[in-house]
Amino acid sequence: MNPHVFRTRLLLRATTAFACLLVCFLALPAQAAAKRFTPDVFVKLTRISDPQISPDGKSIVLVVGHPNLKIDKYDSDLVLVDIATHEQRVLTHGRRVGGYPRWSPTGDRLAYIAEDADKKAQIFVLPMNGGDSVQLTHAAGAVSQLAWKPDGTAIAFAATDELPKREGEAEFLDAFEVSANDSLVHGPSPSTHIWLIPAQLNPASPGDARRLTSGTWSLPVTFPPGTPSSPINWTPDGKQIAFVKAETPLSGDAEHTQMELMDAATGEFHPITGRKTLEAYPTISPDGQKVSYWYNTDGKPWNINEVRVVSTAGQGDRSLTATEIDRNMMRSLWTADSKAVLVGANDGTTVGLWVKPLDGTPRRLRLGNLTPMNGYWVEINLGPQNQLALIGSTPERAPELYYAPTLDSAPVRLTDFNAALDDLERGKSETVTWTSDKKELDGVVTYPPGYDSKQKYPLVLYVHGGPNSASKETFNPMVQCLVAQRWVVFEPNYRGSDNMGNAFYSWIYKDAGAGPGRDVMAGVEMLEKRGFVDTSKMAVSGWSYGGYMTTWLLGHYDVWKAAVAGASVTDWFTMYTTSDNSVTVRDQVGDSPYLDDNDKSWRDQSPITFAKNIKAPTLILHDTGDTRVPIANSYELFRALLDNGVTTKFFAYPIGGHSPADPIRARDVRKRWIDWLAQYLGTTMGTAHTEQADRRPAGTR
Repeated sequence: MNPHVFRTRLLLRATTAFACLLVCFLALPAQAAAKRFTPDVFVKLTRISDPQISPDGKSIVLVVGHPNLKIDKYDSDLVLVDIATHEQRVLTHGRRVGGYPRWSPTGDRLAYIAEDADKKAQIFVLPMNGGDSVQLTHAAGAVSQLAWKPDGTAIAFAATDELPKREGEAEFLDAFEVSANDSLVHGPSPSTHIWLIPAQLNPASPGDARRLTSGTWSLPVTFPPGTPSSPINWTPDGKQIAFVKAETPLSGDAEHTQMELMDAATGEFHPITGRKTLEAYPTISPDGQKVSYWYNTDGKPWNINEVRVVSTAGQGDRSLTATEIDRNMMRSLWTADSKAVLVGANDGTTVGLWVKPLDGTPRRLRLGNLTPMNGYWVEINLGPQNQLALIGSTPERAPELYYAPTLDSAPVRLTDFNAALDDLERGKSETVTWTSDKKELDGVVTYPPGYDSKQKYPLVLYVHGGPNSASKETFNPMVQCLVAQRWVVFEPNYRGSDNMGNAFYSWIYKDAGAGPGRDVMAGVEMLEKRGFVDTSKMAVSGWSYGGYMTTWLLGHYDVWKAAVAGASVTDWFTMYTTSDNSVTVRDQVGDSPYLDDNDKSWRDQSPITFAKNIKAPTLILHDTGDTRVPIANSYELFRALLDNGVTTKFFAYPIGGHSPADPIRARDVRKRWIDWLAQYLGTTMGTAHTEQADRRPAGTR
């Protein structure tokens, strides 16, 4: 063989082999990246909520929502889970379920709320021995909650009053009086009242609903995001109903609430304690003698929720949790013997559950690394023998249904609705602590997959909202999407978070920005000393109050490479005059800015005052119909950044709500968030946008 040809063939083989190795080598990161979290996870997550143990203790019903991308909504069904076998059965098909499943006292029927043919929320009842659901109510207004009478013969429910219909010229005489409204309301706010209806399942002869309450006052109305409205509940003898009376249905009057006890036969009611404000979530004990309820410590709305107990006659009122547990309580359920209350709250970087005897020391349940869901209240339920059902997650697993046969047992997972996410590579999280203003704080740090402590990484702050909330060491899909980019994520719990007791919770009063800002930056300094932070690539981001902290930190600390401000509070004056929180903003910032010399304090606590100091490229995201943080806040920030020559983009979602709740827009928010930071921090994974809307010429609408 010609030596030249031989050498040529060898060279070709070597080149081909090298090319194959190169292709394989280049493919490795892509394969690894494919296993990591991306924003697409937000159109795959199954939502589960409101577990309810059956009266016989053999099964649990819960609400399960699957994303439907064709209509960009969640299709919700009621699913029955057998506790012994873990087998599941879907109870509702082809019906838009709103939730609120509640067993009849004997377990032979299941009531729930769903849309009727007119797309109005009504009560349906499903016979558990077979047959289809029967529509029970035909209320003029939407039904928001229900409670079975203890003998199973009737259901009390809450429904919104229908506003009077106008005809002729009167149809256009639609001016309405403004009071403690948000700026986006388009008419008067109707009240919500209590009705009673027989629970017979005869579509041909439905029972007539009887109104029990009326007036310009209202049951509390839920203004999302927030806890569900205080549930109505019966005394065991079926003679009385406990509920909360709000002075008006207006969001700005939300603090004017008091517990009432009503005679179900006559509709007459009276207050239990005589207070006029801040009483919420009354629950009657199984023996019918006592009521547990929530109340802000010392009657100050800037303090934590404590759980109190009082007799149904209004005697012996006392706190169960303020001293011995000292956490912001977000759930309370009586044990079967009426001698203790199961309570739940954020605690450190997890959620704690405690059994608090009426007379005795609280005992915390052993949950391991399981964190009960506590978005706006703790997702738990107690069965007739103190069995525990909860929705919870761990650092390794998305939310699922868990069950414990006793309050001394370790909960066992019953479902795998989100098992499709189990194969995705996760970054590991750890709780960290540091000191700020002589107080120990905590937070969560999550490292990227393959983390090497000898390398330096970009640092992304992902700041929680609230501010009365907390970051926890548990499953967080957005954090996993961020660390998948090879960034370290820091979630600080600053003063005002609700995980360290009343003093820490209320420490933010009249100090909305400066103190929390020092807390966060002390945490950043702690991480910098550990040596893995690339201080030239640090970003800050957050939504709602997390957006507030983002804009505050941008205006006070010139260390940021980029930022994302979602639904950001920037101007307390705007919040005070236009938000659905409106006057309740005073509970955080201080007395009215239009009295005395208070305006200076309000301006000093508003990030927009310091917007001229911002230099980092900032992405702004907001819903146009946001009543909690009106979008005017973001327009102010956007204009300030433009005028000061700061690189910025502002994307508005033409929907209502405080943040996109539909799967497609929720994914879009995360994509834009990550793409923006990737431009300035670098990344190993791309999620670039290709939407036509992004390529429109400037100035087009």
